[in-house]
Amino acid sequence: MEQQIDTLQQQLKQQEKLASLGMLSAGIAHEIQNPLNFVINFSKMSDKLLKDLMEIVEDNEDNLSEDDREEVEDIVADLKENMAKIVEHGERAISIIQGILLVSRGKEDEYIPSDVSHIVKEYVWLSYHAMRANHKNFNISIREDYQEDLPKMMVIPQDLSRAILNLMNNACYTLWRKSQNMGEDYQPLISVKVAILEEQLHIDIEDNGEGMTDEVKQRLYENFFTTKPAGQGTGLGMAITRDIIENKHHGTLTFDTQEGQGTTFHISIPVKKA
Repeated sequence: MEQQIDTLQQQLKQQEKLASLGMLSAGIAHEIQNPLNFVINFSKMSDKLLKDLMEIVEDNEDNLSEDDREEVEDIVADLKENMAKIVEHGERAISIIQGILLVSRGKEDEYIPSDVSHIVKEYVWLSYHAMRANHKNFNISIREDYQEDLPKMMVIPQDLSRAILNLMNNACYTLWRKSQNMGEDYQPLISVKVAILEEQLHIDIEDNGEGMTDEVKQRLYENFFTTKPAGQGTGLGMAITRDIIENKHHGTLTFDTQEGQGTTFHISIPVKKA
């Protein structure tokens, strides 16, 4: 009993840290969004100024040698390409920030018309980059398959994103742990698929990690059960994920696993088109 109480206290401390980190992340995300908007907007304005500049150059091309004119054109082309990249990556950063704010500010159990493929993609890569931040030498391949032209669907986006993040975090962790033992011959891989089949939204996340033992399979959704070292896992992620999928979205969460070979999680949710 004393050991159980001590374990619960440690888990509660971890939850308090995560809650504080969530609030801090939301605050940082909000503050970063404004300067990012300035970067994007000034890049677009600079692109317009470049067009104006080229019009002036064209009006005065008789005063320029052929070599000078070609050099100006090359410089302008490079500048346009650079600014396009600034806008592209700035908008991606904005998209990630909006996802963080959605999770932190979303109303409880509120269904919102959502691009599920976009949610899945954002949180797949967010999990990957978080793992890379903690383990510098860790790298994996991610194979993605998103059905084209999926309609927006009514989901609880902050909860669905949390479920994807939990599954991806576990997948990344098992790949990292297996890579510690297998060496360079091992090629870590996660496959992600999103599609609609027979009025069901299917999300599959497959890894070629360690797979699960019989004990892990039996206790997977048990509160406070974790295979991670103390301080690295709360033991709540899978229980929360099943609650999100089965109780909040009225779907199913199943898995196929083979010890030493890997695991595939299958999410199936009834389609509710926006």
